[in-house]
Amino acid sequence: MIQFTPESYDALVDHAERGVPEEICGLLEGTREDGTAQVTAIHPIENVATHRETRYTLEPEAQLAVMEAIEGKGTDVVGFYHSHPTGPPHPSATDEAQATWAGYSYVIVSLSGRPFVGSWEWTGEKFEQELVSVGRD
Repeated sequence: MIQFTPESYDALVDHAERGVPEEICGLLEGTREDGTAQVTAIHPIENVATHRETRYTLEPEAQLAVMEAIEGKGTDVVGFYHSHPTGPPHPSATDEAQATWAGYSYVIVSLSGRPFVGSWEWTGEKFEQELVSVGRD
């Protein structure tokens, strides 16, 4: 399960909507315990993919800097996010082929129609869908 604070959820959807027609991407900050990722902040990172309307690549130096800053605060990187401006509301074949961080959440904001936020944990071999919730314990 992945749980967003209301502020982090709203920031995520807002970032995706402002990025249209391109995919946006970034890191999720929070904690993970007892199988639940608690997202307390999102960190937008520039998408440097060649075809940003249908692909994403986090800018490597910014990704590393954000990861170090998160760890320096004593929190964790719990996952990654990107958008699908025209769908689908699930990981694409490209998303699966490029996933590398086992045990992390991969959040997708689909904007084909009303915004849909889904999350999948990468097992190292495949994506397993996670329940997404918004709120506080």
